[in-house]
Amino acid sequence: MAKFLLLYHGGAAMPATEAESAKILKAWETWYTGLGKAVVDPGNPFTDKAKKVTSNGAVGDGPAGTMASGYTILEAESLDKAAKMAQGCPVLQGGGNISVFETFNVM
Repeated sequence: MAKFLLLYHGGAAMPATEAESAKILKAWETWYTGLGKAVVDPGNPFTDKAKKVTSNGAVGDGPAGTMASGYTILEAESLDKAAKMAQGCPVLQGGGNISVFETFNVM
């Protein structure tokens, strides 16, 4: 089985109340529980702080591309199956998008 990086872009702002926060956390818990052992690393959200490093070594403020908002690493039989798993991710309910990347071992 291969590993896949789910890179989140956008999504809803942080919840304003404890009730909203609990509802969102429950949605994530339900999704992760449903995926079971396919979850290699549940990941974390990102802050809005980022730096880019260019090929000539220059460092600048902001991301190198589109700002990402978080990640998860899953294990699946194929890219299509990983994308299917991603369809249940709560970040989509908040208006976000997900890029699914297949990884491979080099060491």
